[in-house]
Amino acid sequence: MGMTMTQKILARAAGLDKVEAGQLIEAKLDLVLGNDITTPVAITEFEKAGFTQVFDKDKIAIVLDHYTPCKDIKSAQLCKQAREFAHKHAITNFFDVGQMGVEHALLPEKGLCAPGEVIIGADSHTCTYGALGAFSTGIGSTDMAAGMATGLSWFRVPSAIKVTLTGKLQPHVSGKDVILHLIGRIGVDGALYKSIEFTGEGVSSLSMDDRFTISNMAIEAGGKNGIFPVDEKTMEYINGRVNRPCEAFQADPDAVYDSEVVIDLNTLEPTVAMPHLPENTKVVSEVAGLPIDQVVIGSCTNGRIQDMRIAAGIMKGKKVASNVRCVVIPATQEVYMQAMKEGLMEIFIQAGAAVSTPTCGPCLGGHMGCMAEGERAVSTTNRNFVGRMGHVESEIILASPAVAAASAIAGCVADPRA
Repeated sequence: MGMTMTQKILARAAGLDKVEAGQLIEAKLDLVLGNDITTPVAITEFEKAGFTQVFDKDKIAIVLDHYTPCKDIKSAQLCKQAREFAHKHAITNFFDVGQMGVEHALLPEKGLCAPGEVIIGADSHTCTYGALGAFSTGIGSTDMAAGMATGLSWFRVPSAIKVTLTGKLQPHVSGKDVILHLIGRIGVDGALYKSIEFTGEGVSSLSMDDRFTISNMAIEAGGKNGIFPVDEKTMEYINGRVNRPCEAFQADPDAVYDSEVVIDLNTLEPTVAMPHLPENTKVVSEVAGLPIDQVVIGSCTNGRIQDMRIAAGIMKGKKVASNVRCVVIPATQEVYMQAMKEGLMEIFIQAGAAVSTPTCGPCLGGHMGCMAEGERAVSTTNRNFVGRMGHVESEIILASPAVAAASAIAGCVADPRA
């Protein structure tokens, strides 16, 4: 019986020739991640346990991104605690305001994630790095504390779902539509504690930004991780970013999967997730015309340069509807700079959008776009739970940058193909 990509990576990290689904293992970690919300809790547990040093100052990343630039005294205190810990332990990869970005866009950009690596992060969307052929998954702050101290973590080896992609994405359709379509088909618990492994000839047509988006939302189907095969696009992305040896793994031909889902990219349409679960999906044409109050374009799901280009392409020469607030948030400083060089920022501002420094901000109802009672947003973020972006009686419709931009201009949910 063969192994999946994820099982091969975990076997290497555990120093074993073979692992099976359900097996408990202890694995060596290549990176431990935390942010301004989860790191302070981990620091408290780290110190309570009596740890006095980290296992490797180069293999820990702390990114201040959720409530930053700090929105209030409490968030400032949390950042101060993380900052002091990072300085005390000489953490190499500490990203403060002005250098930081939304963590799951920043870390791949900085070359901190590579094929075949095992990465844990005290944030559920750590599964993003599977786009690079890494095993990455979210953990709690206590596990982050143990990881920072020992460089080890335990896992139950996941079984897997095979997602076979065929065809090629059509205009105005992107990775966000792929993952929303998948979640709509299998549900928010359809891949519970399973590895979602993407394969098929359709993979080669997806950009790296599409793959990051898809892997990012594996957790929204309950997945332990989402992972893509390593190909020429992967290697082109890491070339010049990753300065250490890495190893790509391929699933064995006789790898065992719990089930298979086939998605024909040729026929995929722009898709949205209606309140209040990512599985509540519809093609956008079914809900076009629904009134909205706010549009958010950004986040760890859709704040990369491709997303900025798609949104700007639709908004160029047009104006945001008078009844809509549109907030655009580039995910990193590099994305921000590139968008400036390409004139995208000018397009957004001339259209009447507000452009923010990189931050998670509105995605978790933190700042830069909280909603009031009865308001509705179209957002390129990853969760639309009750109260996620503000008042418990507000609503979030998850969408791609193309749908979000078209909706901002139309003043209602809109099909970018119209």
